[in-house]
Amino acid sequence: MSTPRSILMVGEGNFSCSAAVVRQFSPESESSITATCFQRQEEALRRHEGTATNVQMIRDSGGVVLFEVDATKLGECAALRGLVFDHVVFNFPHRGRKSGVLKNRQLLKNFFLSCVQVLAEDGEVHVALCNGQGGTPADKPKREWHNSWQVVAMAAEADLILSNVYPFESEKYKSYKCTGYRSQDKGFHLENALLHVFTRSLPYSTAQKLKVEEAVEGERVQYYIPAELSDYTFRQFLFPGSVHPVRLVQDFLLKGLAEKWSVSMTTETHPFLLASEKLKFCHEIDDTCCYRIHLLHKDLNSCNQTSTALHTHVDKQKDPAVFLDGQTHTDSLLTLSGTCVTSDKADRGKNKVAECLRSTCYHDVDTEGESIFVLRPSLLPQMEEPFTHRLKEEEREELTSDTGNHEGKGNTYSVEVKANENKHLYGCCNGFTRQLFGVSGRVFRNVPISLWGLPAFHELLLRGVFPAACEPIKLLGQSLEALLAPYGVSLVMEHGSLRLMAEPMGVVGKVFTSKGNDLISQVGVNVSLNLDLLAVLLFSLPDWRLLWSHDPRFLECFLLSPPPGKPFRPFSLFPERFSFDISLWTGPAWEEREFHAVVREASGGTVEQVQLIDTFSRLDPSQTSHCYRLIYRSHTHALSHTKALGLHKHLESLLPSRLQVTVR
Repeated sequence: MSTPRSILMVGEGNFSCSAAVVRQFSPESESSITATCFQRQEEALRRHEGTATNVQMIRDSGGVVLFEVDATKLGECAALRGLVFDHVVFNFPHRGRKSGVLKNRQLLKNFFLSCVQVLAEDGEVHVALCNGQGGTPADKPKREWHNSWQVVAMAAEADLILSNVYPFESEKYKSYKCTGYRSQDKGFHLENALLHVFTRSLPYSTAQKLKVEEAVEGERVQYYIPAELSDYTFRQFLFPGSVHPVRLVQDFLLKGLAEKWSVSMTTETHPFLLASEKLKFCHEIDDTCCYRIHLLHKDLNSCNQTSTALHTHVDKQKDPAVFLDGQTHTDSLLTLSGTCVTSDKADRGKNKVAECLRSTCYHDVDTEGESIFVLRPSLLPQMEEPFTHRLKEEEREELTSDTGNHEGKGNTYSVEVKANENKHLYGCCNGFTRQLFGVSGRVFRNVPISLWGLPAFHELLLRGVFPAACEPIKLLGQSLEALLAPYGVSLVMEHGSLRLMAEPMGVVGKVFTSKGNDLISQVGVNVSLNLDLLAVLLFSLPDWRLLWSHDPRFLECFLLSPPPGKPFRPFSLFPERFSFDISLWTGPAWEEREFHAVVREASGGTVEQVQLIDTFSRLDPSQTSHCYRLIYRSHTHALSHTKALGLHKHLESLLPSRLQVTVR
């Protein structure tokens, strides 16, 4: 038995489509139909042949027929009040006579705004259009966008996204007689006509600055996560059992490397925060690309008694913004309690007593304007000490064991990726096991906004020490090439290191030696892979921002753990781009990276490109004008021109106070 459905048909003329749908209902079907017409009953019966017969058939089947129903004002129809429908269908909407594209766009926009008032939360809106009218790549040939009805942009005004496009199968409805062409009893041209299916988009969320407490080098510290990173911070992509594509790519890589290498993944926890002096352990990372963090230090002498009360108060608030996704920080090598992460919104809601306690217990530390901590741009510094400790364990085990293959010990777990036991083929190189130690987690880079500029991503870091004579970089490169070459990844040797390159994103990984290796005969080798970019590549995602989507339809595509190479099917098709320019007068303290950070925050991540298109200076060298072009597009949410313009206006209002600039 088919799933019960309630269908609302709007804009009917002779009701032949509604009658054809009713004929397809099975006898045991619980589906129902409500068919509506804009015209008065007498006019419809007079103008369209066969109307009376179709109306009678619909009513005999238990359906409802309504006249004088405006498809752009469904919420005002008394007969529809209180009803919701699984499907709302509008076949070949038209303003009548020789109305142009502008009037028909307005018709579509008003219909979409109207139909969401009677649409079920998981319902669908079906709109059939003649070939070329929709203005999407599905039209063959595609019209120029300005000469189309821009159906995706009009639907976005009502927070709807295009989820499917099908050929309109008129032969499926044999009794259907299309009518209404130029307000006459004539049909539209149905050849290559398309049926567009729209669904609801998730609402946009507001970026919030989060307060985090972590244990860093033996001390509990508090600090703020920048607002533009709030949605990238506490997510569980790498959690055991996850089917997120980032986790699937990691499992694919570890399983593939297992054919020739033994890998032990550590479960040791490490904070997001990193002392800036440890950046020396990073490879090719400029400190200007790091998010600098100023600590909120706790005065233990004056605050020991009151901090417990403050934390208890925060916990009792049960603010929904305390944890993103309602989950703790479990996949990122750190575990937090419910009192350790709060939002700015939650902080502002605390009573005056709590505010007083906070003001006496914490102070913002800024030593001579310098930040001594950063959000980790790489896992390499935090793995240095555990890796050295693990090597010493291996050396001790070598002294007591004749075998060259060991299980992971201590805070490590074997992920069933031990090398083949045939040492002559895979296991050893001059008596040394091909042993790699790995860790994965989120890292942060303060990079400009671009199509492939990721402010946060998941890094898979593998480390090992091997005899230099074995050429381990070459061997690891061969293993990675065998895994990733089928997906367009190529290896480029550069200054003794390997870069993994792919189009169009560029560098997706590196293989390089460790700094400061004391043993001449041995070489420390590191493999750093960007799991997010590899997930985009291996599953053919149109945009890396999809990886961070909260829409359940995204993860539904990966529930069966599809293998790499199976293309992702977008749940939002053909999202529109909107561009706006902004010009600023800036002073000597101008920092372009700070501008990009404010853009990320204000736009909710919808800006995919920022282009500097012009600069000039006045006679006063302290004043420089910068003109930027911002391109807005979202593959996860409905983005209309109205919404994009609103986000842009919000950005203009934030910039003067945040960056001390003047918007021209």
